[in-house]
Amino acid sequence: MNRGYFLVFLTAIISGFSVFINKFGVNVINPYIFTGLKSLVVVLLLTSFIFLLRDLKTLKSLTGKQWFLLISIGLIGGSIPFLLFFKGLSLTSAAQGSFFHKTMFIYVTVLAVIFLKEKIDKRILIGGLFLILGNLILLKKLSFSLNQGDFFVILATLFWAVESIISKYALKEIQGRTVAWARMFFGALFIFLFLFVTGQLSLVANINIIQIRWVLITSVLLFGYVITWYSGLKYIPVSQATVILLLGSPITTLLSLFSGGRVSLEEILAGFLIVLCIIYILGLKQIWQIIREARRVIYVRA
Repeated sequence: MNRGYFLVFLTAIISGFSVFINKFGVNVINPYIFTGLKSLVVVLLLTSFIFLLRDLKTLKSLTGKQWFLLISIGLIGGSIPFLLFFKGLSLTSAAQGSFFHKTMFIYVTVLAVIFLKEKIDKRILIGGLFLILGNLILLKKLSFSLNQGDFFVILATLFWAVESIISKYALKEIQGRTVAWARMFFGALFIFLFLFVTGQLSLVANINIIQIRWVLITSVLLFGYVITWYSGLKYIPVSQATVILLLGSPITTLLSLFSGGRVSLEEILAGFLIVLCIIYILGLKQIWQIIREARRVIYVRA
């Protein structure tokens, strides 16, 4: 089995929980400070990861062109969209933020055809459209309406779509964990530069224990997201990877609904439609292999 599918499935699950939990974080701390501190914590985790795996030689062997790609990934994917997304998330619901983030597959598919010459399977397009339909059914329950926060999230999604194409190109020659580290390292530099220029850097000294707790919790999720995403993206087409990420949206929406204490038959049917679409896109054989891989990983760790 191509382990890329398994890793991106993990990314989608992490994403679904992450957007829901991040919503609580941005409600108790300045979203820009929240973004910067999260990025810093993840950089420390990834740097430790690189030292443990003795990847310093890999960094030293990178060419000027590869460093340029990695810095671009940090700017386009690790800083600007994070600032936009978490500001947007502070102004909209977790479910709506997740939904607009998952429309990324549309932009990525178009860009992948143009710049990466990927051949798009009609099954992916049909399945992706039905996934969005299932998400819309769920969102209808949450009094969906477009607001300023949604605009920020959409703009962030466009940046991430461009970054996905650049990352897929870079991953032809660079390891996934190296790209993940660069995205967060250079992203953190740009974010703290933004905080300094806008006079918000001093606010870091005023955060309390509760805010630190949310930063640490969400940082662990972000660490898991970037490690699984870039490691998986290396092995599968970027258009397929972003379609699989759609699974994160109904997870966030269902968490939002469950937190309210009520789930109707409409939500259950929408969730069932989303699961069927994922099976349709990948096929039963691929799904079964992913389940077997998951069981094997759980068994080994147990």
